[in-house]
Amino acid sequence: MTTYAHRTLLLALSVATVAATLTAAAPVVRADAPGTTGPALTWRPCAGPGGLTGQECARLPVPLDYRDPDGPQLSLAVTRVRSERPAARRGTLLVIPGGPGESGVHRLATKGPALRKAMAGAYDLVSFDPRGVGGSTRAGCELDAGDRHLVTLRSWPAPDGEIGGNVARSRRIAEACRRHGGAVLRSFSTANEVRDIDRLRRALGEEKLSAWASSYGTYVGAVYAQKYPRHTDRWVLDSIDDPDPSRVGRGWLANTAAGADDRFPDFAAWAADPARESEGLRLARRPQDVRPLFLALAAKLDREPKESTTPGVPLTGNRLRQALQNALSSDALFAETARLVQQAQDPAAEPVLPAALAGPMPDQDAAVVMATVCNDVRWPASVPAHRRAVTADRVRHPLTAGMPFNITPCGFWKAPAERPTRITADGPSNILMVQNRRDPYTPYFGALKMRRALGERARLLTLEHGGHGAYLANGPVCGDRTVSAFLTTGRRPRTDTDCGG
Repeated sequence: MTTYAHRTLLLALSVATVAATLTAAAPVVRADAPGTTGPALTWRPCAGPGGLTGQECARLPVPLDYRDPDGPQLSLAVTRVRSERPAARRGTLLVIPGGPGESGVHRLATKGPALRKAMAGAYDLVSFDPRGVGGSTRAGCELDAGDRHLVTLRSWPAPDGEIGGNVARSRRIAEACRRHGGAVLRSFSTANEVRDIDRLRRALGEEKLSAWASSYGTYVGAVYAQKYPRHTDRWVLDSIDDPDPSRVGRGWLANTAAGADDRFPDFAAWAADPARESEGLRLARRPQDVRPLFLALAAKLDREPKESTTPGVPLTGNRLRQALQNALSSDALFAETARLVQQAQDPAAEPVLPAALAGPMPDQDAAVVMATVCNDVRWPASVPAHRRAVTADRVRHPLTAGMPFNITPCGFWKAPAERPTRITADGPSNILMVQNRRDPYTPYFGALKMRRALGERARLLTLEHGGHGAYLANGPVCGDRTVSAFLTTGRRPRTDTDCGG
């Protein structure tokens, strides 16, 4: 289902020790304490073995429906690491997770050591699990296991391009979510996440927040900056979503077709590098030969799926295509996919599927991945229009074979409760955007739309690099230095600039 499914799956499938602790803890829902501007937070130590020292956890009550603030409450898992240098502390840095469906608690536990070092005590580091994620209040759709595999949640067309099976599945999933998800599932939206962030700000006792938002979190961060501009301090948007309010998640999904094409040459160059010879992973003698090799192999697996080491889950053409989409996020995943290609080519080999493709997603993880984008904006449901779009996309972008333009459960979802926010240039000039040039999930051309929307509020740092996630991840060192300097000193490039060539 969009990058929104892929971008969350790997973290959703492995819940951090901290998140597990929060889930097991009894929710603490407290009324606003006298004399405070938000609900009280009761912090307790929660660092896992070998985890981030000094990590604390709490629970934040939030209204199920902000139109009824005193009505039913949900509970969000919140975590923080306090500054080790109180004299240097200048505020709170909120880590806004991606997805939809990524755990902020998990993200802080994994990114916290590097972030703490880079910030040098300038901030308390805080994050949270959004509604439906990790240790926060969750909801499910009671989907059949077969509908929760990544290659079925994402609408990969049939080998001949037919989408009839996708239409039936999308209707079935939307109906199951309508029947079983209830009001809690309907509350999973960007608008509510933004309101929850401001409730967290008040609970922390902060007039302003600084933030590092990544992937889908950049859209959340941009909407927050639009709605609450006077409560933003230093704001970093990393790997940026297209903010087009008429499309939102649908646009993000469609953009991945061209995004995969932009990123694939990096994989091809890696897979044809003579250095792969000694590793046993070289796929071709020349980079230009890797793409036709991959497409031919996927087409063969369309016709003749190959049994894998996972009983009942064969390696199909679409599973191979999905494996590639996963791998394009980071050079570190190239070897896994090259190995899968070789196993698929070898008549005597039994392919070993990556964990993300070997089994179904948990029901509640699948639910939040879909519900957030389906609740944000109305998606079209015309089957003939989707069939035409898939046919055209399979010609233009064969690596993704029509999937980014196919029908999804969102086409049969209940109409959204409110319209998406339009991002504008109204507000303080305190935003730094950082974007890899060849990002397969949030492509550069989509980030440029956000840049135009923000106008003088932002500066864009373009990194001559590939992969998804830039700061402290897949970007070059010059990008890390620039972002860290902005957050700790306020220095921001005077104009849009490039680095890492």
